[in-house]
Amino acid sequence: MSTKVELAAVKRGETGKGAARKFRSAGRIPAVVYGRDLDAMSLTVDSHEALKLFQSISTDNTIISLAIEGEEEMDILVREIQSHPFRTELIHVDFYQIQRGVALEVDIPVVLLGTAEGVRTGGGIMDQAIHEIRVKCIPSLIPTSFEVEVTQLEVGDSLHVSDITIGEDIELITDVGQTICTVALPKIVEVEEPEEELDEELDEELEGAELVEGEEAPEAGRDESGSEG
Repeated sequence: MSTKVELAAVKRGETGKGAARKFRSAGRIPAVVYGRDLDAMSLTVDSHEALKLFQSISTDNTIISLAIEGEEEMDILVREIQSHPFRTELIHVDFYQIQRGVALEVDIPVVLLGTAEGVRTGGGIMDQAIHEIRVKCIPSLIPTSFEVEVTQLEVGDSLHVSDITIGEDIELITDVGQTICTVALPKIVEVEEPEEELDEELDEELEGAELVEGEEAPEAGRDESGSEG
C-alpha cells in the first residue's frame, strides 16, 4: 500500500501575486488545501522540504500527513504542482484533503519487471504505451504501484490492463483493453530519391554524353563554321 509521509505547513493571510513573490523570496511556497467538507485554506510550505519530498514520492498516489501550525494534522493528496518553466523551483501547490473510508480515484504507476525475452535474444524493443492506471478505492488501500513481469514476452507479444491483478476492494477505472506494453522489432526507415529527380538527372547525363543525330563533332582547332582558329 501507499507509503505515508509528512510535510509541515503554516497558514497565511496574505494572497495575490505580490504576497506570493514575497513568500518565495523567503524560501516558502504558497499552497492551498481544500476538500469535500473543508473550505479552501491558504498555506505556505518550505520550498526546499517540499521539493525534496515531491522528488522522492509518487505525488499521484502518496498520502501526505499535512501538519498545519495551530491545526490538527490532516491526510492529503497532491492535486497540482506548478513549477518554474526553466529552473527546478516550485511556484504553487494544491492539496486535497482525503477522508478515511471514503473512496477516491488515483493514478497508480505501472512498473515493468525484468527484460523481455524478445528484447534480450530477439532484437526487439520494449514499447510501454501507458505508465499509470487509474483506480478507485479507499485511502488505506491505495497501491504504491502495479508491478508487471515482462521477461516471458517474445517479439510481437503484448500485455494489457486486463493482465494486471488488483485487490478485490479496488475498482479499475482504466479500460481493461488498453495495451500496457508491446515487444516490437525496431522500424527501419528507407530514404529513397523520387523517381522524377532520378529521371531528370539521367536525361542530363545522356544529353551531355551523346551527339544529336546527324551532327558532327567539331575538330580540334576549328570553330563550328569550319575555319581554323
